[in-house]
Amino acid sequence: MSSTRSLAKDSVIYGGTTIIVRLVSWLTTPLFTYTFAQKSDFGMLTNIYAYAALITIVLTFGMETGLFRFINQSDKYKPNTVYSTVILIVSAITLLFLISFLCFFNQIRILWPSQIPDNYIRLFFLITCMDGFIAVPFAYLRYKKKPLKFGFFKLLQVVLYVLFCTFFLVVCPWINKHNPGLIAWFWRDNFSVGYVLVANLSATGIQTLCLLPYLTGFKYSFDRRLAKKLLNYCFPLVIMGLAGISNQVLDKLIFPVVFPDGDSAYDQLGAYGACFKIAVIMIMFTQAFRYAFDPFIFEKSKDKDAKQSYALITKYFVMMGLLVFIGVIFYIDIIKYFVAPEYWEALPIVPVVLMGELFFAVYYNLSIWYKLTDKTYWGTIFSVIGFFIIISLNIIYIPIYGYMACAWASFAGNLAMMLLSYFIGQRYYFVRYDLKTLFLYAGLALSLYAVAIFTPVENLGLRLAFRTGLIGIYLIVMFKRDLCKILWFTQKINRSL
Repeated sequence: MSSTRSLAKDSVIYGGTTIIVRLVSWLTTPLFTYTFAQKSDFGMLTNIYAYAALITIVLTFGMETGLFRFINQSDKYKPNTVYSTVILIVSAITLLFLISFLCFFNQIRILWPSQIPDNYIRLFFLITCMDGFIAVPFAYLRYKKKPLKFGFFKLLQVVLYVLFCTFFLVVCPWINKHNPGLIAWFWRDNFSVGYVLVANLSATGIQTLCLLPYLTGFKYSFDRRLAKKLLNYCFPLVIMGLAGISNQVLDKLIFPVVFPDGDSAYDQLGAYGACFKIAVIMIMFTQAFRYAFDPFIFEKSKDKDAKQSYALITKYFVMMGLLVFIGVIFYIDIIKYFVAPEYWEALPIVPVVLMGELFFAVYYNLSIWYKLTDKTYWGTIFSVIGFFIIISLNIIYIPIYGYMACAWASFAGNLAMMLLSYFIGQRYYFVRYDLKTLFLYAGLALSLYAVAIFTPVENLGLRLAFRTGLIGIYLIVMFKRDLCKILWFTQKINRSL
């Protein structure tokens, strides 16, 4: 019981910290869209950070998972040997990456669009190398069961990042307007994206310095046999990670390359990237749900009623996810001010992206079957299939439909992964999901969405009131039909913890 409570507490801290970090970072979107001089600036930033997500997967090489896998085998390996071997492997990969960048910058530069300045690329590579390197000490903090320090260092970085961004994008322009001599020695106009990257580099640098005590003070040892096992174990994780993250960022990488009008490509990507941030509400909801229920799911795996619990979890998750969907869409007239008005042209992507992200979240919930049956290779297969669907649709349809193709490609790829996971999973690990209720709530949500969209109400106040009434209908059905079951299930979880 105490170990379960400890697991639950640590999960809340780790999960809560991750969500808060993402939330604070997400809140920089209005800061950027309202201060950047052009939409193309936000487009460049969107493109750059999409590359960062991919490269970080390669630099870490799945070693966080490898560390957990081997450091707990105390009968075979000393924990210090595992930790130092992992550090040295990641350091070697990062160093090789950095040396290649420095030696072959001109060749690497060709791979990037000419609109992105060289300084942006240099800053990007430094940030990415630092992020990849410090992933290992963060994993070590989790192994040592230090969730508070883990959370503090994560929050420190994002808070500093926001403060530095605010200084460069808000305070410095004000000083430059009223007393330019104070900052003339470092301030440059038209370097807004560069200052965001400088802010990121500064915040991550301070975070790295704080983690130095977990990189020193012990004797480093390198076990060649262990290193070989680590690389063999982690390589499939890298492929799975690349396929998975590609499904989330691929459109932002491909768009400037295949969009026919090169001069406006980053303007279009900026609008798409900004409005995509509105749909991140769904991603944060699913992450919160995941961190709350993952420990419970694995804790219940040996119980007789485990499959019933999984079915209930999926049902309640979909119910709440659909509520988030209609909530965002119905109040989009207010939520849209999260980004500057010049980005609103891409608002039509929001419902498509929201539903696509809900599909991906349901896919994640369904993935419990291949985790419990040790058939994790199916996760790689599904990710690769989703990858090819998304990349194919983007390449074919971006030249025709622009960023709407990006939204629908992700929608289609996530839908395919969800359906494949469900049908194949039922063969290996049958769970009697309440499909009747799931389709009922999906039909209700989509019907209310259609009523809201096709019922013209010109007055903003009346329109919001009308849509609030529609949400009320959904809540009444949910509470009247399933509230008692939800309360019973919640009490059951609390008793188990």
